[in-house]
Amino acid sequence: MNKFPSLLFAAIFLLLSLLTAVACGDEEPTDPGPIDLPNDLLEFTYDPEDYTVDYPDWLGQMEIPADNPMTVQGIELGRRLFFDPILSADSTMSCSSCHNPTQSFSDGLATSPGIDGILGRRSAMSLVNIAFVNNGLNWNGSSQTLEEQALEPVMNEVELHETWPNVISKLQQHETYPQFFREAFGISDRDEMTKELAAKAIAQFERTLVSYNSRYDQIRFGSGIFYEEDEINGRDLFFFELATGLDHPGCSHCHGGVQFAEPNFFNNGLTEAATFADFPDKGRGEVTNVASDNGLFRPPSLRNIALTAPYMHDGRFETLEEVIDHYRSGGHPSPNVSSNIQPFTLSDEDRDHLIAFLHTLTDTSFINNPAFQSPF
Repeated sequence: MNKFPSLLFAAIFLLLSLLTAVACGDEEPTDPGPIDLPNDLLEFTYDPEDYTVDYPDWLGQMEIPADNPMTVQGIELGRRLFFDPILSADSTMSCSSCHNPTQSFSDGLATSPGIDGILGRRSAMSLVNIAFVNNGLNWNGSSQTLEEQALEPVMNEVELHETWPNVISKLQQHETYPQFFREAFGISDRDEMTKELAAKAIAQFERTLVSYNSRYDQIRFGSGIFYEEDEINGRDLFFFELATGLDHPGCSHCHGGVQFAEPNFFNNGLTEAATFADFPDKGRGEVTNVASDNGLFRPPSLRNIALTAPYMHDGRFETLEEVIDHYRSGGHPSPNVSSNIQPFTLSDEDRDHLIAFLHTLTDTSFINNPAFQSPF
């Protein structure tokens, strides 16, 4: 039998198979990923629109850094970054995970878990009117600016547990973020996207988080709304200037002014300590390395305080009743406890009135503002 035709057919079949494989390879190439070409963002317009935060003069003066002016485009980029879990290593958490708008940008937990389920040491502070804080951010004043603070959660191993180089790489490869960075900061190339620009955008968004329309504000500045009787009594108990005698709460010693927070650091008697070295959380002392600063913390604003339970830097008190009972008792002794922490007489009825006043500090228009919600 002649084997030539069989060999010929086999060779033809092999050749056709190879050609088919090559053809299929041409039709379905391996995706090499995005290619960054020089000036690849110039197709997008850079025409930033200046933005002025709207707030009444009596609220104070907001300091805007010269190198980070507010723009509509910068704020929008910052809002997206704030709510986007892309900043975390496993894309499960964002800044808003610990700073929820409905809870006045806190999270309702004593201490907050990060992406690995590990709890942090301190409670997530509310961001209400954070732009007016000029004496150090966080509980211990560890960051001086919002731009500086915005860099921290990404790198924190307990929080978002990511690296900024990884975050920037993800943002560079994202479908829309390069355009947002171009429109906000005028960069011409993806390679110009940096953690510093990301932090500037987040800081711009955070500076818009301004509250000034609580019931207290409306009453104080003449909108035709008046206090209830229990709220009046609570107000008089709160402000030491209005109190009669020395035996009174005098909450405004540490929560004074229109922000209801003094620009200083205090030991409010939470922890008993025989020496400065005995505080389990050194607080301000971690930043200054001054022993007498151990156990000092920044008092948070009481604006929207009814929405931000639990309370204190470690979230130890679940209710406002517990907070007032702590102060009513005179707290715990330590070398640097504030002189304002003294026991005082307060009936349960007066305590309820004081809490009624604190509820007048709730600003529902702030937590429901569409500009402060997730864009996703």
